[in-house]
Amino acid sequence: MYLKKMIRLAGAFAALPGLALAQEAEPALSAGDTAFVATCALIVMLMMLPGLGLFYAGMARSKNVLSVLTQIFASIALICILWIAYGYSLFIDGTGPVLGGLGKVFLAGVTQDSLTGTLPEYLYVLFMMMFAAITPPLIIGAFAERVKFSAVLVFMAVWFTINYVPMAHMAWGGGWVFHVGVLDFAGGNVVHLNAGMAALVCALVIGPRRGWRTTMMAPHNMTMTYSGGAMLWVGWLAFCGGCALAANGFSALIMLNTMLGGAAGALGWMVTEWIHRKRPSTFGVLSGAIAGLVAITPACGFVGPAGAILVGLLTAPVCVFAVEVMKPKFGYDDSFDVFGVHGVGAVVGGILTVIFAAPVLGGTGFPEGRTMMGQMGPQLAIMAFSILVSVVTTYIALKITAALVGLRVEEEDEYTGLDTTTHGETGYRLSDGAFGGNAVMTAPGEVAPVMATRLNKVPG
Repeated sequence: MYLKKMIRLAGAFAALPGLALAQEAEPALSAGDTAFVATCALIVMLMMLPGLGLFYAGMARSKNVLSVLTQIFASIALICILWIAYGYSLFIDGTGPVLGGLGKVFLAGVTQDSLTGTLPEYLYVLFMMMFAAITPPLIIGAFAERVKFSAVLVFMAVWFTINYVPMAHMAWGGGWVFHVGVLDFAGGNVVHLNAGMAALVCALVIGPRRGWRTTMMAPHNMTMTYSGGAMLWVGWLAFCGGCALAANGFSALIMLNTMLGGAAGALGWMVTEWIHRKRPSTFGVLSGAIAGLVAITPACGFVGPAGAILVGLLTAPVCVFAVEVMKPKFGYDDSFDVFGVHGVGAVVGGILTVIFAAPVLGGTGFPEGRTMMGQMGPQLAIMAFSILVSVVTTYIALKITAALVGLRVEEEDEYTGLDTTTHGETGYRLSDGAFGGNAVMTAPGEVAPVMATRLNKVPG
């Protein structure tokens, strides 16, 4: 069985992208595996652009829709270049406990004949680039509508360098976490817990948007957010499924589990909101699907279909509590609930992974003969370590960014909107002459009461 072979080769139960280190001697290129992973990489690209962009941009106010889209687009482009320049080398070159080496800077030594397992190494570089490129832009949802464009780019470059690359190497590239035996198949810690905690730090350090809790700040275009959310769900199947690095029954199970986690999360959030607010919202169903997908990310390779459903179903209400109760109580302006969905969802998903990995519950079991309780200790320890690294490195990245270019836009620019003040464009025009060609159309969605209460926390 594929999973058992991974355990034997890697000496750890945490598979995922670090499988590059667990290849057998003289592997042969597999056309089927190559086609499968290449397709997954392309779908994950669509998950980022336009998926994540549309999902976040629809949640912004109409005067900031282009700024959100541009921040995400430019950040992804920047990280792709940095990944090739030094990120991939520090991720995979060598087995240092925290970082690799510089032997593959700008892909030195990688050729068309180089293999990673049964894949061309160039394809492995591309697939892992998708993980690197989507993780930092998730954080944009926490500080949207108030940060300088230059600050976004500087922060992304610094955070990618001091946070993502070491975290990826430690977990997947042969670092010390790789050998601990954590049940995290597709990046619950490196991607979602990491970005979620970074989002909370950014929200606290940068501070709330001007007018938060006194001015309506609901999503301006829910159809845009719906379209982006749907693309994220589709892309998530490739995000997790491609991590098997092979086209076989195991990758099919991963994709099925991912689908079920998202579906159960959507229903879990919908029912919770229905009870709490007396009506289910489109926004809630979308948020629940994302919460379920976040939670199933670490679990998808270790649980059965029934376990996947329960992971999504149990995680969604906890995330509802995080965004509906914790956020207003502690008073932080996480613009698009990145911490409440990704951070909290990853913690709950990581814990539930251990529970539903138990063979008696349909899971694949635990490494090295561990029991459920024996596995829970390392699981919680690595999650705590991931939280600590994320908090410290994010704070450092913010301080470096503030020293170099500053963080926030001027008060007048924030009031006017970043589309016009930063980019000289508007997302919507009524006509070229009606308002001097510069008017921003206010969409009806800006006064939707359910969404306004969720994102703005207007009392009552």
